[in-house]
Amino acid sequence: MNEPKKIRAAVVGYGNVGRYTLQALSAAEDFEVAGVVRRKLTNKNPELNNFPVVTDIRELGHVDVAVLCTPTRLVEEYARPLLESGINTVDSFDIHKDIVGLRSRLGAVAGANNAVSIISSGWDPGSDSVVRMLMEAIVPKGLTYTDFGPGMSMGHTVAVKAIEGVRGALSMTIPLGTGIHRRMVYVELENGYDAGQVIKNIKEDDYFRNDETHVTIVDDVNRLIDMGHGVHMIRKGVSGITHNQILEFNMTINNPALTGQVLVCVARASMRQQPGAYTMPEIPVIDLLPGEREQWIHKFC
Repeated sequence: MNEPKKIRAAVVGYGNVGRYTLQALSAAEDFEVAGVVRRKLTNKNPELNNFPVVTDIRELGHVDVAVLCTPTRLVEEYARPLLESGINTVDSFDIHKDIVGLRSRLGAVAGANNAVSIISSGWDPGSDSVVRMLMEAIVPKGLTYTDFGPGMSMGHTVAVKAIEGVRGALSMTIPLGTGIHRRMVYVELENGYDAGQVIKNIKEDDYFRNDETHVTIVDDVNRLIDMGHGVHMIRKGVSGITHNQILEFNMTINNPALTGQVLVCVARASMRQQPGAYTMPEIPVIDLLPGEREQWIHKFC
């Protein structure tokens, strides 16, 4: 019997998420790493020696799916031309208020080019979104609270790094309970920048303006970084007419490692969907897994 054809995937962007995504792809038997796409080829990381590294995805030949490991605010810019060329895309876009809009915009491009885009597929939004929807389905009336951390928020950290005058940054998420969070931001300043103005710009950014945010200027932010994170979700409510149904979900994780693994799962699932754009809760969970459906039904049902 012929071996199933492997999915050729390219990693676009090579920061923390890109690094762990490459590891997850390399460990997945149903994938072949087509290569890594970077803006610049200088200072090639030693772990990339066994993979093609290019600045243009077309140099990699045929690619089934591009895993976008770029900053959130660049996702649409990178996804559009890839979808236009018929390459599936997956990403971990995490600006919650624009997810519906991005899905609509990329859906039009993907549908017109026989491609699939699965957006906002990290762990939150992403796998946590799936858990929240399941909780609400089986306890239809009630309240759900999501408490993150304590831990490093990659999206918030990247957002701080993009602010003028910031050389290095770390944004920590501290849960205060009932879905309320404090942001503890640590910043290395570029020479010649006013700390007060940089702090003001951080607090006014969309990532921070709605949370209690404290910014501390430090000499060396790398001495503070720990990529651990976590989440605790609880829903209390009513099933039918029965009250006091309590559901809880907990995890403690390495943030970029889990994000990379989720991206690989949805890259696989992208090959099983009709053209268009999707969020992770719209994808059948079984499509995230390799192999035939029957084996997973036999195992879990």
